[in-house]
Amino acid sequence: MIELLARRPTEHLSLARIVRDTGMSRATAHAVLTQLTADGWTARDPDGNYTLSLGLVTLARRAESAFPLRRLAQDPLRELVARLDVPVFLAERDNDTILITEVLGTPSVPWIRPGRRLPLAPPVAREFAAWAPAATRESWLASADPAHRDRLREVLTAVRTRGYSVERLADESAPMLEALATLRTSPVTDPLRNRLNAMIADLISIDYLPDELGPENAVVTVAAPIFLTPETVSATVVACPDRLLSAEELQKMGEAVRETADHITKSALPQ
Repeated sequence: MIELLARRPTEHLSLARIVRDTGMSRATAHAVLTQLTADGWTARDPDGNYTLSLGLVTLARRAESAFPLRRLAQDPLRELVARLDVPVFLAERDNDTILITEVLGTPSVPWIRPGRRLPLAPPVAREFAAWAPAATRESWLASADPAHRDRLREVLTAVRTRGYSVERLADESAPMLEALATLRTSPVTDPLRNRLNAMIADLISIDYLPDELGPENAVVTVAAPIFLTPETVSATVVACPDRLLSAEELQKMGEAVRETADHITKSALPQ
């Protein structure tokens, strides 16, 4: 409910609209809104419609101090947007998921939005796995579809060598990938999870190896790692060109993203 109201900060939503968009029952939605309003997180106008309140904004500002990386990254991300003229976002590791915490610009892929969680599982999140200890990489690879493990192993080496990953997912596959990823993280049997992993891998051309670049290369995202300890990738800077790039253009974009991530790393690591 909070996410719904946050996506429409200038609107006052009716209870009926909130019920429809959240899928809650009317009784549940009313009870939740009553408590949120009592706590000062939402406000109810004279017409009975709801919006976020300043109480939640104040709470969010206090909570930001627990997540210093977002604050450190804001200026470098703005500079990267100006340099590349493409949207960028910051993705931070949160246990076994990746959380998008900052988005600058308007990515063409609809699932890229603040608060969006992605599974830390192959074939995505390669830049998080590429610099991990060997045992962690092998564990990550073991959860991939067996038919793609050899390629993923080559890709992880390529990502470490050049310093960034490249996503080649076609736009029309994005909604299906999102749905399949959600199913994979729900309670399912191992055989079904293996089939879901295979279907996800079939939707993705897993990165580019050095000898696969051509005159034009379909690039959705380019991501480089941020280290909060010398051995651990804690976050990534992700540029979202979502267009055809020449090999030279891709290399220049990758280097720019990597330089921004390195700059944030230097700011974040203890001196």
